[in-house]
Amino acid sequence: MSFSTEWLALREPADHAARNKDLLAAIAAHFAGRTDLAVTDLASGQGSTLRAVAKHLPPGQSWTLVDYDEALLDAATRLSAANGVEIATQRADLSDDVGAVLALPTDLLTTSAFFDLVSKPWLTQFVKEAAKRRLPVYAALTYDGRMSCAPHDEHDAAAVAAFNRHQRHDKGFGPALGPTATETAQRLFQSAGYKVMLGPSDWRLGAADAELQRQLIGGWHDAIAELKEMPPAALAAWRAARFAAIDNGTGKLMVGHQDLWAFPA
Repeated sequence: MSFSTEWLALREPADHAARNKDLLAAIAAHFAGRTDLAVTDLASGQGSTLRAVAKHLPPGQSWTLVDYDEALLDAATRLSAANGVEIATQRADLSDDVGAVLALPTDLLTTSAFFDLVSKPWLTQFVKEAAKRRLPVYAALTYDGRMSCAPHDEHDAAAVAAFNRHQRHDKGFGPALGPTATETAQRLFQSAGYKVMLGPSDWRLGAADAELQRQLIGGWHDAIAELKEMPPAALAAWRAARFAAIDNGTGKLMVGHQDLWAFPA
């Protein structure tokens, strides 16, 4: 699956603010003093991970950005040019090319907002391939199922539960792990002999993030409607209440994410 340039640009400030600072510090310490560091970023989109992480790593980095969407790769190269790192791109369908991608010469694998979209068999194979090459992995901003809205609406709990069920549907990699992705990844990496650090990277959105909130609520509404589980009148009332709160400046959203840093013991 792919995402629009508009959506990726809209979420980038929230993503950068949410990344767990302790994990970024641990990654920086792990690679301190290294030269010629090679990084491969999976499902790179417009290069947001590069722009968030490169400044924490030693100079002299080279990044390979991997995505299925050529337009996103072109945008990533353009938007990241000022970061002072060498950038290459590779178009790949990660649903079946992941082994070939991980065979690229690299010192660090990164990805963001991706593990919750893949299936357990896919992630199991990914961990197996990474462990075979003893590659450290930084996977950020994985949705973990926690979500809260303010001010409270009577339909919030039903909407969140329905959205989380939708997140388990196939996103192109088999039945998605959705909110269980970080927990599953932690177990798989530990079983492969990795040390694993986790840290929250929650979005906390307020009046300054009104457009992002509107896009989220609209997207969640459409996803929930696909399930045909929540009564249409209740779902419509929930969306109307959330939009009204956003419009009057009182709407707040917390969207739970987890960052993972896994490295061979």
